[in-house]
Amino acid sequence: MEIILNSGKRMPSIGLGTWKSAPNKVKEAVGTAIDVGYRHIDCAYLYKNEHEIGAALKEKFNQNVIKREDIFITTKLWNTFHKPADVLPAFNASLNNLGLNYIDLYLIHFPCGYKNSGPNVYHPKDENGDHIYDDTDYMSTWKELEKLLSSGQVRSIGVSNFNEYQLNRILNEGSIVPAVNQVECHPYLCQDKMIEFCKSHSIAVVGYSPFGSPDRYWASPDETSLLEEPTIVGIAKRHGKTTAQVILRFNIQRGVTVIPKSVTPSRIESNFDIFNFTLNEEDMDSILKLNRNWRALDLVWDKKHKYYPFRDNYSE
Repeated sequence: MEIILNSGKRMPSIGLGTWKSAPNKVKEAVGTAIDVGYRHIDCAYLYKNEHEIGAALKEKFNQNVIKREDIFITTKLWNTFHKPADVLPAFNASLNNLGLNYIDLYLIHFPCGYKNSGPNVYHPKDENGDHIYDDTDYMSTWKELEKLLSSGQVRSIGVSNFNEYQLNRILNEGSIVPAVNQVECHPYLCQDKMIEFCKSHSIAVVGYSPFGSPDRYWASPDETSLLEEPTIVGIAKRHGKTTAQVILRFNIQRGVTVIPKSVTPSRIESNFDIFNFTLNEEDMDSILKLNRNWRALDLVWDKKHKYYPFRDNYSE
């Protein structure tokens, strides 16, 4: 199952997420995913594992399991590289890490920039432990992505964690409509208004943290797990599916591309097994009613940033 982007390119509606994947396990996970049938891998410079993903891709190319044109690769520009002069070097670093000659989709990871303090400093901080911000206008950064697109080294460009106001600026001041806005999206954060807004402008939505990112290190121990949510448990039992499969299917049926993360072969395979059942209208309505506008990733450390996206102008 695929989504046709406004660039005319086809993006598979399920991909393997690689955020927080344990070092030295990503290569095997990507290889397993490709063997299962995944043709979309979601990467980022921040994740520090592009080189492992590149090694897995090279292996599958050499084995003639897939050709380059068979796989859709997304990666992202990190916050420390928002200045226009830093965009191309950062892009080239990701391209080299992945061992590819083009990227299918390149995203601005967040609208908030940080001070560039060197290639291995991902979170520059001051003596108080606060992030050192860079207030480069994301429009300047976006225009550099537009140049990359014209070079042919990128097939589609987009953004991640942008709000409606920020997207409207790109629509009004940029030359190219983003192909994608990647946002947190799950039954506790349904993102109906954002999905509607993006659809009205032919922007595809990719939903990250589809299970609410229960393994994030700052999670509260008394937090309700989406995978154990009674409503979803009941729906899963009726369909003979897992709660994870129901959650992924919920977004797929709303036209949202999903990128579940796992390094466990059985879960990678199970997460892909979501195209042989359909949630009915009652199922969908029941899941939509679980919405709490709750974020697993609220970027609390960026709340003082000029371009913090989750203020009142953010559509939920």
